[in-house]
Amino acid sequence: MADTAAKRVFSTIDATLPMSDGFGQRDTNNHLAWIAEASRTTKDDPYSFVLILRFALVNLLGFGLLAIAAMQGFVGQVMAADRTYLSAVIFIVFLGGLTICAWKMLRISRELNRVRNFDPLAPSKAAEYLAKIRGSRSAGRGVLADALRLKLSQNVAVIRQTAGSLVLLGLIGTVIGFIIALSGVDPETASDVSAVAPMISTLISGMSTALYTTLVGSILNIWLMVNYQLLASGTVKLITAIQEFGEQHARD
Repeated sequence: MADTAAKRVFSTIDATLPMSDGFGQRDTNNHLAWIAEASRTTKDDPYSFVLILRFALVNLLGFGLLAIAAMQGFVGQVMAADRTYLSAVIFIVFLGGLTICAWKMLRISRELNRVRNFDPLAPSKAAEYLAKIRGSRSAGRGVLADALRLKLSQNVAVIRQTAGSLVLLGLIGTVIGFIIALSGVDPETASDVSAVAPMISTLISGMSTALYTTLVGSILNIWLMVNYQLLASGTVKLITAIQEFGEQHARD
Protein backbone atom coordinates (compact mmCIF):
# COMPACT_ATOMS: atom_id res chain seq x y z
CA MET A 1 0.00 0.00 0.00
CA ALA A 2 2.79 2.43 0.91
CA ASP A 3 4.66 1.66 -2.32
CA THR A 4 1.51 2.18 -4.39
CA ALA A 5 0.85 5.53 -2.72
CA ALA A 6 4.48 6.58 -3.23
CA LYS A 7 4.32 5.68 -6.93
CA ARG A 8 1.09 7.64 -7.29
CA VAL A 9 2.73 10.71 -5.71
CA PHE A 10 5.76 10.32 -7.94
CA SER A 11 3.57 10.04 -11.05
CA THR A 12 1.78 13.22 -10.07
CA ILE A 13 5.09 15.06 -9.69
CA ASP A 14 6.28 13.76 -13.07
CA ALA A 15 3.10 14.95 -14.74
CA THR A 16 3.36 18.48 -13.34
CA LEU A 17 7.02 19.12 -14.19
CA PRO A 18 8.34 20.11 -17.64
CA MET A 19 10.19 17.76 -19.96
CA SER A 20 13.58 18.52 -21.47
CA ASP A 21 15.91 16.44 -23.66
CA GLY A 22 13.62 13.43 -23.35
CA PHE A 23 13.86 13.19 -19.56
CA GLY A 24 11.53 14.48 -16.81
CA GLN A 25 13.20 17.44 -15.05
CA ARG A 26 11.93 16.93 -11.49
CA ASP A 27 12.37 19.63 -8.95
CA THR A 28 14.95 18.56 -6.36
CA ASN A 29 12.91 19.66 -3.38
CA ASN A 30 9.80 17.82 -4.62
CA HIS A 31 11.83 14.71 -5.29
CA LEU A 32 13.38 14.71 -1.82
CA ALA A 33 10.01 15.45 -0.25
CA TRP A 34 8.57 12.40 -1.99
CA ILE A 35 11.43 10.23 -0.74
CA ALA A 36 10.89 11.49 2.79
CA GLU A 37 7.15 10.79 2.60
CA ALA A 38 7.70 7.32 1.19
CA SER A 39 10.35 6.32 3.74
CA ARG A 40 9.11 7.97 6.94
CA THR A 41 7.23 5.80 9.43
CA THR A 42 4.81 7.01 12.05
CA LYS A 43 5.76 4.26 14.49
CA ASP A 44 8.70 4.42 16.85
CA ASP A 45 11.54 2.18 15.76
CA PRO A 46 12.35 -0.25 18.62
CA TYR A 47 15.79 -0.91 17.10
CA SER A 48 16.94 2.72 16.99
CA PHE A 49 19.58 2.32 19.68
CA VAL A 50 20.31 -1.41 19.64
CA LEU A 51 23.91 -0.83 18.51
CA ILE A 52 24.59 1.64 21.33
CA LEU A 53 22.92 -0.68 23.83
CA ARG A 54 25.11 -3.62 22.81
CA PHE A 55 28.20 -1.43 23.06
CA ALA A 56 27.18 -0.26 26.53
CA LEU A 57 26.47 -3.79 27.78
CA VAL A 58 29.79 -5.18 26.51
CA ASN A 59 31.81 -2.42 28.14
CA LEU A 60 29.83 -2.42 31.38
CA LEU A 61 30.68 -6.10 31.64
CA GLY A 62 34.32 -5.42 30.80
CA PHE A 63 34.74 -2.61 33.32
CA GLY A 64 32.83 -4.64 35.89
CA LEU A 65 35.32 -7.49 35.56
CA LEU A 66 38.16 -4.96 35.71
CA ALA A 67 36.75 -3.54 38.95
CA ILE A 68 36.53 -7.03 40.44
CA ALA A 69 40.16 -7.68 39.46
CA ALA A 70 41.18 -4.40 41.08
CA MET A 71 39.35 -5.25 44.32
CA GLN A 72 41.07 -8.64 44.39
CA GLY A 73 44.43 -6.89 44.10
CA PHE A 74 45.36 -8.24 40.66
CA VAL A 75 45.61 -4.80 39.03
CA GLY A 76 47.85 -3.50 41.78
CA GLN A 77 50.00 -6.60 41.51
CA VAL A 78 50.47 -6.05 37.79
CA MET A 79 51.39 -2.38 38.23
CA ALA A 80 53.82 -3.16 41.04
CA ALA A 81 55.54 -5.94 39.08
CA ASP A 82 55.88 -3.96 35.83
CA ARG A 83 58.97 -1.81 36.31
CA THR A 84 58.69 -0.39 32.78
CA TYR A 85 55.11 0.92 33.26
CA LEU A 86 54.37 -0.51 29.83
CA SER A 87 51.15 -2.06 31.16
CA ALA A 88 49.90 1.44 31.98
CA VAL A 89 50.84 2.60 28.48
CA ILE A 90 48.94 -0.33 26.97
CA PHE A 91 45.87 0.53 29.04
CA ILE A 92 46.03 4.20 27.96
CA VAL A 93 46.21 3.15 24.30
CA PHE A 94 43.24 0.86 24.91
CA LEU A 95 41.20 3.69 26.42
CA GLY A 96 42.02 5.88 23.44
CA GLY A 97 40.87 3.17 21.03
CA LEU A 98 37.71 2.55 23.06
CA THR A 99 36.88 6.27 23.05
CA ILE A 100 37.27 6.48 19.28
CA CYS A 101 35.18 3.33 18.93
CA ALA A 102 32.40 4.84 21.07
CA TRP A 103 32.38 8.00 18.96
CA LYS A 104 32.21 6.02 15.71
CA MET A 105 29.53 3.73 17.17
CA LEU A 106 27.39 6.78 17.97
CA ARG A 107 27.83 8.14 14.44
CA ILE A 108 26.94 4.81 12.84
CA SER A 109 23.86 4.49 15.05
CA ARG A 110 22.73 8.00 14.10
CA GLU A 111 23.24 7.33 10.40
CA LEU A 112 21.20 4.13 10.65
CA ASN A 113 18.38 6.07 12.29
CA ARG A 114 18.57 8.71 9.55
CA VAL A 115 18.17 6.03 6.90
CA ARG A 116 15.15 4.55 8.67
CA ASN A 117 13.58 7.99 9.18
CA PHE A 118 14.95 9.86 6.21
CA ASP A 119 14.73 13.64 6.37
CA PRO A 120 15.93 15.49 3.24
CA LEU A 121 16.66 18.60 5.30
CA ALA A 122 19.05 16.77 7.65
CA PRO A 123 22.59 16.03 6.36
CA SER A 124 23.29 12.31 6.28
CA LYS A 125 25.18 9.61 4.41
CA ALA A 126 21.92 8.49 2.83
CA ALA A 127 21.24 11.98 1.48
CA GLU A 128 24.77 12.22 0.08
CA TYR A 129 24.43 8.83 -1.58
CA LEU A 130 21.05 9.69 -3.10
CA ALA A 131 22.47 12.92 -4.50
CA LYS A 132 25.34 11.03 -6.13
CA ILE A 133 23.29 8.23 -7.70
CA ARG A 134 20.44 10.41 -8.91
CA GLY A 135 20.19 9.97 -12.66
CA SER A 136 22.88 7.25 -12.71
CA ARG A 137 22.45 3.96 -14.52
CA SER A 138 22.80 0.65 -12.68
CA ALA A 139 26.49 0.32 -13.58
CA GLY A 140 27.22 3.78 -12.26
CA ARG A 141 25.33 3.06 -9.07
CA GLY A 142 27.39 -0.08 -8.62
CA VAL A 143 30.61 1.93 -8.75
CA LEU A 144 29.25 4.45 -6.26
CA ALA A 145 28.08 1.62 -3.98
CA ASP A 146 31.57 0.11 -4.01
CA ALA A 147 33.07 3.50 -3.20
CA LEU A 148 30.66 3.92 -0.29
CA ARG A 149 31.48 0.44 1.01
CA LEU A 150 35.23 1.10 0.84
CA LYS A 151 34.94 4.52 2.49
CA LEU A 152 32.84 3.35 5.43
CA SER A 153 34.91 0.19 5.91
CA GLN A 154 38.15 2.16 6.02
CA ASN A 155 36.57 4.53 8.51
CA VAL A 156 36.44 1.82 11.19
CA ALA A 157 39.76 0.14 10.36
CA VAL A 158 41.58 2.35 12.89
CA ILE A 159 39.94 0.41 15.74
CA ARG A 160 41.27 -2.90 14.41
CA GLN A 161 44.73 -1.35 14.02
CA THR A 162 44.62 -0.01 17.58
CA ALA A 163 43.63 -3.44 18.87
CA GLY A 164 46.54 -4.98 16.98
CA SER A 165 48.93 -2.44 18.49
CA LEU A 166 47.97 -3.65 21.98
CA VAL A 167 49.30 -7.12 21.19
CA LEU A 168 52.42 -5.59 19.65
CA LEU A 169 53.05 -3.50 22.77
CA GLY A 170 52.59 -6.63 24.87
CA LEU A 171 55.20 -8.45 22.79
CA ILE A 172 57.56 -5.50 23.15
CA GLY A 173 57.05 -5.78 26.90
CA THR A 174 57.91 -9.47 26.67
CA VAL A 175 61.20 -8.70 24.95
CA ILE A 176 62.03 -5.93 27.43
CA GLY A 177 61.19 -8.23 30.31
CA PHE A 178 63.56 -10.93 29.05
CA ILE A 179 66.27 -8.33 28.56
CA ILE A 180 65.82 -7.18 32.15
CA ALA A 181 65.84 -10.76 33.38
CA LEU A 182 69.00 -11.70 31.52
CA SER A 183 70.81 -8.46 32.31
CA GLY A 184 71.16 -9.50 35.94
CA VAL A 185 72.66 -12.89 35.17
CA ASP A 186 76.45 -13.02 35.45
CA PRO A 187 77.90 -16.53 34.85
CA GLU A 188 81.21 -15.53 36.46
CA THR A 189 79.56 -14.82 39.81
CA ALA A 190 77.09 -17.71 39.70
CA SER A 191 79.17 -19.64 42.22
CA ASP A 192 79.12 -16.70 44.67
CA VAL A 193 76.28 -17.29 47.13
CA SER A 194 75.99 -13.58 47.96
CA ALA A 195 75.49 -12.72 44.25
CA VAL A 196 72.84 -15.35 43.58
CA ALA A 197 70.05 -13.58 45.46
CA PRO A 198 70.29 -10.30 43.45
CA MET A 199 70.42 -12.27 40.20
CA ILE A 200 67.29 -14.22 41.12
CA SER A 201 65.52 -10.99 42.11
CA THR A 202 66.37 -9.36 38.77
CA LEU A 203 65.38 -12.53 36.90
CA ILE A 204 61.98 -12.66 38.63
CA SER A 205 61.41 -8.94 38.02
CA GLY A 206 62.17 -9.28 34.31
CA MET A 207 59.99 -12.34 33.91
CA SER A 208 57.14 -10.58 35.71
CA THR A 209 57.38 -7.66 33.30
CA ALA A 210 57.45 -10.00 30.31
CA LEU A 211 54.46 -12.07 31.39
CA TYR A 212 52.26 -9.28 32.73
CA THR A 213 52.67 -6.99 29.71
CA THR A 214 51.83 -9.88 27.40
CA LEU A 215 48.77 -10.74 29.50
CA VAL A 216 47.53 -7.13 29.65
CA GLY A 217 48.05 -6.60 25.92
CA SER A 218 46.23 -9.82 25.03
CA ILE A 219 43.23 -9.23 27.32
CA LEU A 220 42.74 -5.63 26.19
CA ASN A 221 43.15 -6.70 22.57
CA ILE A 222 40.27 -9.17 22.97
CA TRP A 223 38.16 -6.52 24.70
CA LEU A 224 38.72 -3.93 21.96
CA MET A 225 38.24 -6.48 19.18
CA VAL A 226 34.80 -7.35 20.57
CA ASN A 227 33.93 -3.67 20.27
CA TYR A 228 35.39 -3.57 16.78
CA GLN A 229 33.21 -6.48 15.71
CA LEU A 230 30.14 -4.62 16.97
CA LEU A 231 31.24 -1.52 15.07
CA ALA A 232 32.00 -3.50 11.91
CA SER A 233 28.61 -5.20 12.10
CA GLY A 234 26.89 -1.83 12.44
CA THR A 235 28.88 -0.47 9.50
CA VAL A 236 27.79 -3.38 7.30
CA LYS A 237 24.18 -2.76 8.28
CA LEU A 238 24.57 0.92 7.43
CA ILE A 239 26.12 0.18 4.04
CA THR A 240 23.37 -2.31 3.23
CA ALA A 241 20.63 0.04 4.40
CA ILE A 242 21.94 2.98 2.35
CA GLN A 243 22.37 0.87 -0.79
CA GLU A 244 18.91 -0.67 -0.46
CA PHE A 245 17.42 2.74 0.18
CA GLY A 246 19.21 4.15 -2.85
CA GLU A 247 18.16 1.31 -5.15
CA GLN A 248 14.59 1.59 -3.94
CA HIS A 249 14.39 5.22 -5.01
CA ALA A 250 16.85 5.28 -7.92
CA ARG A 251 15.50 5.69 -11.44
CA ASP A 252 17.31 4.96 -14.65
